[in-house]
Amino acid sequence: MSLLVVGLSHRSAPVSVLERASLNAGAQLKLLQDTVAAEPAAEAAVLATCNRIELYADVDKFHAGVAELSTLLAQHSGVGLEELTPYLYVHYEDRAVHHLFSVACGLDSMVVGEGQILGQIKDSLARAQDLHTAGRLLNDLFQQALRVGKRAHSETGIDRAGQSLVTFGLEQLSAGADVQQWARGKRALVIGAGSMSSLAAATLARAGVAEIVVANRTFERAERLARILSEGDDTDVLARAVPMDSVPGELTRADVAVSCTGATGLVLTADAVVASVQGRTGAPAVEDAAVADTAVRETAVREAGETPLPGAGSAADENCPLDLSSVSSVPSGFSVMGEAAVAGMDAATLEQHGAWAAGGTAVDRTRETGRSGPEADAELIGALAATATRVGRIPERRRPEPVVEVPRPEPVLFLLDLAMPRDVDAAVHRLAGVRLVDIESLADASADAPMAADVDMVRRIVADEVTAFGAAQRAAHITPTVVALRSMAADVVAGEIARLEGRLPGLDDKHRAEITQTVKRVVDKLLHAPTVRVKQLAAEPGGAGYADALRTLFDLDQETVASVSRAENSTTEKNRGPA
Repeated sequence: MSLLVVGLSHRSAPVSVLERASLNAGAQLKLLQDTVAAEPAAEAAVLATCNRIELYADVDKFHAGVAELSTLLAQHSGVGLEELTPYLYVHYEDRAVHHLFSVACGLDSMVVGEGQILGQIKDSLARAQDLHTAGRLLNDLFQQALRVGKRAHSETGIDRAGQSLVTFGLEQLSAGADVQQWARGKRALVIGAGSMSSLAAATLARAGVAEIVVANRTFERAERLARILSEGDDTDVLARAVPMDSVPGELTRADVAVSCTGATGLVLTADAVVASVQGRTGAPAVEDAAVADTAVRETAVREAGETPLPGAGSAADENCPLDLSSVSSVPSGFSVMGEAAVAGMDAATLEQHGAWAAGGTAVDRTRETGRSGPEADAELIGALAATATRVGRIPERRRPEPVVEVPRPEPVLFLLDLAMPRDVDAAVHRLAGVRLVDIESLADASADAPMAADVDMVRRIVADEVTAFGAAQRAAHITPTVVALRSMAADVVAGEIARLEGRLPGLDDKHRAEITQTVKRVVDKLLHAPTVRVKQLAAEPGGAGYADALRTLFDLDQETVASVSRAENSTTEKNRGPA
């Protein structure tokens, strides 16, 4: 059996795909059950966070395993396999171990170095253990990943390379200002009472908000979180719980709202946010794009110091050789004096238009030369080409309209959406007076974050731990064979002692014990060096074949080895629990 992981994350897929492929708690449990029921997989675990969905499995066939795990992810996520496949990544054996250890250390997180992923890995392991889908390999893997993650955070400054998603989101909301100064005295609404929402509430409380209102579908959980916040020794925040149907009213009072629920639909629609801003300010929250577009046009005309360019039929078009009514359908923003207006005209008319636009007199080349038709057109086109070669282009008399940036109004409501799929309608981004930070904008903001020197130290830790884990797993793979060999040797010794007693019935207990001990010492010494050496060799890359060689050389029964392995797994899992 071999370790395989198939998944997608913010590094391989756009947020829109991650959002659609997200798995709720029920879907994750069903995915685990269906995976272990599938032919290639013996163990399974799902790691599902706000920016990744990964399925880990112990498989006996690589290609069949990839196909089966990909199909199961597509089926349970609701995204078609053909659409999902381009965004999936696959890691196998040591690469799969390296990937999970990197994830545990925060190297693969949207915000490098964040530590919340450790709790999510722990939850993933606990879920697989509860369903009995995690066997020896995945138990060892996930528990070692937790230890590696803790080691990275304790031995390096990886925490300085990034923050939790909550902290990073609040920094984006404050637009670079000090979060504590920005948050001090604000009223906060936290929607949801899960781990991410609880972390957000605690972070806001430490930042100095005056009040936190917790809303959750299960009111008891909201009450519990509010009580924890109120009774905390490190804060003096006023916290209270409300039912979910109170969110619209509370949003009108709130300065900042954080939402992270498991809802499959929107928790805050654009209309709800508009209503809350209107209820707070008395003025409707219009789409910022429309406001900016009107302001840009008005400011451009005012700063240019002139009236807008005339349209078709105005006095400024007097004596123009073009039939302006035929070009009045030119797209908005183009002057009739521009090239777009004359595109497709014949060469003679084009030349006349150019002369008129330059302030000259329109020339009727047909009357001047007495020629018309293709010959005249060819001559005029040649003249225009010569002018274009000399000047570089046909002269453009249209003045470009200045583009003026209109400052966005200061927000009166700050929204942080940490849910996947999103809780807050993306259309809220366009509302004036509202600042929304969601998973997608966090991904954009963190894309160019500088990597700290500590990241290199963590990468070295991960590489060392991957090597050690692989060696331990390979060595453990041969242990049942070694145990079976020693068991066979013990049976041989017992049989020979019994045969000796039959031949020497008068042998006293003292001599019998001495002979038995001597035979055992001989067998142990003969087996010691080979068994120690075979474990060392098996721990090295490519050492998996030594177990087969040992079974062949000593004619060990395959079922005996398998029974030893099953007994070891059963004993190990009885004493195993989350790290």
